[in-house]
Amino acid sequence: MNYQNLKFSKWEAICSARMLATLICIAAAGASHGQTPAVAPAPAFPQLPPPPYVTPDTPQGTGPHPAIMEADPGLVTHTVYRPKDLAALGKEKLPIVVFGNGGCRNIGNRFRYFLTEIASHGFLAIAIGPIGAALAEFDTSYNQQQPAPGSPAAALLAQGKSLAAAPGSRVTPAFTTPVQLIEAIDWAQAENKRPDSIYFGKLDADQIAVMGQSCGGLQAIEAAHDNRVKTLGVWNSGAFTNEATSFATSAARVPKSSLKTLHAPTIYVTGEPSDVAFANAEDDVARIDGIPLFHAWREKTGHIGTYREPNGGAFGRVAVAWLQWQLKGDKSAAKMFTGADCGLCKQPEWHVKKKNIE
Repeated sequence: MNYQNLKFSKWEAICSARMLATLICIAAAGASHGQTPAVAPAPAFPQLPPPPYVTPDTPQGTGPHPAIMEADPGLVTHTVYRPKDLAALGKEKLPIVVFGNGGCRNIGNRFRYFLTEIASHGFLAIAIGPIGAALAEFDTSYNQQQPAPGSPAAALLAQGKSLAAAPGSRVTPAFTTPVQLIEAIDWAQAENKRPDSIYFGKLDADQIAVMGQSCGGLQAIEAAHDNRVKTLGVWNSGAFTNEATSFATSAARVPKSSLKTLHAPTIYVTGEPSDVAFANAEDDVARIDGIPLFHAWREKTGHIGTYREPNGGAFGRVAVAWLQWQLKGDKSAAKMFTGADCGLCKQPEWHVKKKNIE
């Protein structure tokens, strides 16, 4: 079925049922190419309730280094997640993880539980966008934000133009850009060298992961072409066959051909086939070759994943293990992904594909 044959009302029903306000869902309604659309509203899956709200400086996470969320004056366009007690690290150094938000939203606490869990295991995680309202941490429909400098939305506002979708289109301008992921890497590496920085000498600044969810996943794919990146994580996302749709959605230039030039080990994680990004992810995985690639999807899980469950839920556990393996060389963590009896392979709710991984 072609997207042009699908009425907007069907996509609106999908978005409403799933509480999706992401631009990826909006773009899918008007795209002429891409994944095969669902023929019925996607089911709403039960999730664990989010944890009670705590202040940003309250340590969280299950790792050995409980982590906090903060706004750093040197990077006001982003939100930083780090172990609260950096002195307790001793000789341990923190690899760098940068993250693009679903919907390309410029809200840095959008994935707080997920990113705090990662940071608590000894990582410096940096999300695009400043800290927003507490509501953003658990309400997927929350969308109060200002566009990032240099974003398509910011350019339109500067011209006095509307941010509403053009007539006949469901695509609104992106509020963020892939450049913000690169800016986060640049900042972290500079802080590691700056004597007055709290991160001076505390980062493993050559071990870098780029990750993103939904629209942010498209931004991550573009940013992962930076030679400094050691691993890529694409969560509930995948490139559109129509490059114009990818750019209109995310301000990222990710034609399907760009998948052939990825150089770092990559993981794709989605919900079940009703996930609006499922088909795009499946197609990406089929096209990618020549690098270690792990693809997993989880039953009874939708496009919003488990990010807002305590500690990021099941997706949080997968992310931590992948990063520990890829950026820290943790052989125990690798067991979740390697071998015919890999950890996820043995869990009945997970479905796994691998390339160039034993």
